[in-house]
Amino acid sequence: MVTENPTSLKAIRTALTQQDYTLKQLVAFYLGRITEQAHLNAFLEVFAEEALAKAEAVDQNLQAELDKPLTGLILGIKDNLCLKGHKVSAASKILENFESLYTATAVQRLIDAGAIVIGRTNCDEFAMGSSNENSAFGPALNPFDPTRVPGGSSGGSAAAVAAGMCTATLGTDTGGSIRQPASLCGVVGLKPTYGRVSRYGAIAYASSFDQIGPITLTVDDTALIYEIMGGKDEMDATTSSKPIVNYLTTGTDKKYKIAYIKETVESEGLDPEIRERIYAVRDALIAQGHTVEAVDFPYLDYLIPTYYILTTAEASSNLARYDGIHYGHRSAKATDLESTYKLSRAEGFGKEVQRRIMLGTFVLSAGYYDAYYSKGQKVRRLLRDKCNDILTEYDFMLTPTTPSTAFKIGENTSDPIKMYLEDIYTVLANLAGLPAISLPLGKHSNGLPFGLQITGRHFDEARLLRFSSVLENDYKG
Repeated sequence: MVTENPTSLKAIRTALTQQDYTLKQLVAFYLGRITEQAHLNAFLEVFAEEALAKAEAVDQNLQAELDKPLTGLILGIKDNLCLKGHKVSAASKILENFESLYTATAVQRLIDAGAIVIGRTNCDEFAMGSSNENSAFGPALNPFDPTRVPGGSSGGSAAAVAAGMCTATLGTDTGGSIRQPASLCGVVGLKPTYGRVSRYGAIAYASSFDQIGPITLTVDDTALIYEIMGGKDEMDATTSSKPIVNYLTTGTDKKYKIAYIKETVESEGLDPEIRERIYAVRDALIAQGHTVEAVDFPYLDYLIPTYYILTTAEASSNLARYDGIHYGHRSAKATDLESTYKLSRAEGFGKEVQRRIMLGTFVLSAGYYDAYYSKGQKVRRLLRDKCNDILTEYDFMLTPTTPSTAFKIGENTSDPIKMYLEDIYTVLANLAGLPAISLPLGKHSNGLPFGLQITGRHFDEARLLRFSSVLENDYKG
C-alpha cells in the first residue's frame, strides 16, 4: 500500500521490486491525490480507468516490464501535447473536445519505455502566459498557496508534480514556460537545447522557440526522461542528429567555471531574498573550489521586446489555421465565409491569444516588417553570439529563474507588460536556443519556494545535468 508520495522513479521501482506495493496501487494513490486536490485545477482530464488497466497489466508481468527504464513512471502531459484517441485543446475553447489522431513523438517514446499517462494538465491557452490564468478552463492554483499562481504556461504540470499527483509531467517551454512554473512550485524543470527533442505532436505557439521538456522532483528523473524522449525524429526536420549523452556515465568530476550575469542579480526588480540566495550559492561554490565570476550582459533590456516581437509573429502564422473551417470551433452565428472567420476566432480565442495574434500580424505587416520583425531577428543573433562568447569561457551561466516568488491570482492580469516581465530571466535561453534548468534551491521567508537557473552550452545537457545534480545535493533550499 502506498502511504506517502514517492520521491523519485528509483524509489518507485525499488518498492515495486520489493513488493511494497503494486503499480496499480500507485496509480490509485495518485488518482486519490488528484481527487483530494481537485480545487487546484491542475488536470483538465484524468485517464483513470485506462491508467489503472495499464498498471494492472504491468503488475501481471512485472519482472519483464521492469526491463523498460520508465516502468513505474506515472506521467501527466500538458494539454498541448497530442495523445492518440484523447482530447487535446491547448486549454482553448477553439479546440474544445478536439480528439488527437496521433501521438507526439516525445510522449510515444516515454510510453514505449514504460511510462503510463494519467491525464492532461492545465496550461495557459496555446501556451501563451506566465501564470496559467489564461486557460479557458480556469486557472491552475499553486499547491503551496492556492491564492497564488503556479506560473505558466505549464502551470498545471508543475502544480501536479509539486502536489504529488503524478511522478513527473511534460511541459513545453517557449520563453520559460517549464522553468518559471517549476521555480514557483519548487520542482525541477528542464528546457533542452532547441532541436534536441522533437516538436512533432506539440501544438505550435512559436516554432523556432518551442521545446518539450520534463518537470520532476529530482535531477535524476529529469535526466532519464530527457535522454529517452530526445534525439533525431524524421517527423521533425529541426531535430538534431547529435547523439544523446548519458549524464551519469560520461564526464568526470571537476571544478566548474560559472558566470553569473551581473545585471540580472543586481536588478532592482529582483526580490532581495532571491539575490541573497544567489550570493550564498556563489560563495558556497567558491568555497568548494569552483570559479564563480560576474559577467556583463548589456542587452538585458532588449530581451522581452525581441522575444515578444518574434514569438507573436510566429504565433500569428501558426494560429491562422484555426479558422472555423477545417476543424475546431465554428460559430453558430456565422452566415458567410467572412463571419465564419471572424466570429469563430472571436468566440474561440481568449483575450491574450487575440492580443498576441494582433501584435504578430502587425509586426509582419508590409509597413513594419523591417522595423520590427527583421530587426528582431538581428537582435536575436546578437544575443545568441553574446551567450556563446560567455559560454566559450565559462561552463555555465547562473541567473535567477524568476524575479519573485509566486504572485497573487489577478495581481498582474490588468497589466500585460508587468506579466510579460515575469519571463525576463528565462527568455534568453529560448532566444539563443540554449539548454537551461530551474532548480528548487531557495525558500523565501514568505514560505514559498523559488528556483535558480543554470544555462549551459548547446547540446551539452549532460554537463548541465551533472552540475545540477551537484547543486541539488549540496545546496537545495
